Amino acid sequence: MKTKTEKNQVTGKKTTTHLVMTGMMTALLAVLSQLSIPMPSGVPVTLQTLAVALCACILGWKLGTLSVLLYLILGAAGLPVFSNFGAGLGAVIGPTGGFLIGFLPLAFLTGVGKEKKGLWRLWMAALGLASCHALGILQFSLVMGSGWMEAFLLVSAPYLVKDGISVFLAFVVGGAVSKGLKAANIPNCA
Repeated sequence: MKTKTEKNQVTGKKTTTHLVMTGMMTALLAVLSQLSIPMPSGVPVTLQTLAVALCACILGWKLGTLSVLLYLILGAAGLPVFSNFGAGLGAVIGPTGGFLIGFLPLAFLTGVGKEKKGLWRLWMAALGLASCHALGILQFSLVMGSGWMEAFLLVSAPYLVKDGISVFLAFVVGGAVSKGLKAANIPNCA
């Protein structure tokens, strides 16, 4: 039977680990956002979707979503963490900001899906990706004054396959990282 002091030490270690892992995943998202290829639509090809899904797959839905929220707050506050070192509230409310906001449901639903078995895992991740793209299409359409279909064809359709592969890779890599953390006796973040 553990004493109260031993329980507090375990809880403190777990809390510290959660803080460090959340910060590290936020930093990883910021770094992978900079690996971008500009596109004529204004929506660059980046590894952000992979990073957001990795946050959820490694940290779980609570801390993964928190990690993405911290990323958005840092970027909105002016730190150049968005793609191509973008920053500021203008990036969040601009034509492509819907995708940034859409990272929250992507992280949440992918993290929830991580806890499911079989096809539910894929369905939750697909719903998260669809939510992200829907918010991106909606905001692009509203800001640019274009129709929904035009926005879909311009800023969503060309990225769907890449984003689907990114989420799948996040499950594979996230599973391997989680096993490694468990083997290293690091408290589970999920």
